[in-house]
Amino acid sequence: MLETHVLFVEDDDVIREATQLALERDGFTVTAMPDGLSGLEAFRADRPDIALLDVMVPGLDGVSLCRRIRDESTVPVIMLSARADSIDVVLGLEAGADDYVTKPFDGAVLVARIRAVLRRFGHAGGPAGEQGGHEGADEQGALSFGDLEIDKEGMEVRKGGEPVSLTPTEMRLLIEFSAAPGTVLSRDKLLERVWDYGWGGDTRVVDVHVQRLRTKIGQDRIETVRGFGYKLKA
Repeated sequence: MLETHVLFVEDDDVIREATQLALERDGFTVTAMPDGLSGLEAFRADRPDIALLDVMVPGLDGVSLCRRIRDESTVPVIMLSARADSIDVVLGLEAGADDYVTKPFDGAVLVARIRAVLRRFGHAGGPAGEQGGHEGADEQGALSFGDLEIDKEGMEVRKGGEPVSLTPTEMRLLIEFSAAPGTVLSRDKLLERVWDYGWGGDTRVVDVHVQRLRTKIGQDRIETVRGFGYKLKA
């Protein structure tokens, strides 16, 4: 079975080398780059399965690099940030990142988050070849909500007859909403079902992805239920 290829962009030599060794011990193939421009070149040359991008790297910062990658691909992206409360976390998510990990991080936690993201995207989760995702994501059939059409089998979405381009994370989020229209889904439940968090996570990840989804399918399609979560208008 082919190993999962990770692009890792980090300017700190010690962190870059130590993390690369840790990931390779877990069976990943790693291309490690010290700055954003070389990271972009490596992405275009190697087409990795997942990208780990530090926010603060020289040349082309991690957020800008994430935008460039997202312009060209739906490959999963995890941002690495030194501060959990940093605005850079939100900026990275708004740029198209699927998740983030706060530094300093435990190697086992990073591997778990990588595999969780890869499962959502249908990749093997490293050498163990883990597959799958939440059971609600493999339901088949087409659904319509006003001018919004969701083809779960074909993994396609149309609004007013025009195709809507969603990342795999956005698609899984929309599938969760469409499986129970009119039902309020809490942020914690969405973290569990979409992000595969078996533990508490940062609900900003949910909020930013919901906002990104709204810009694509219509601002009024997903309703905020203050203090509880979100629901898809039936």
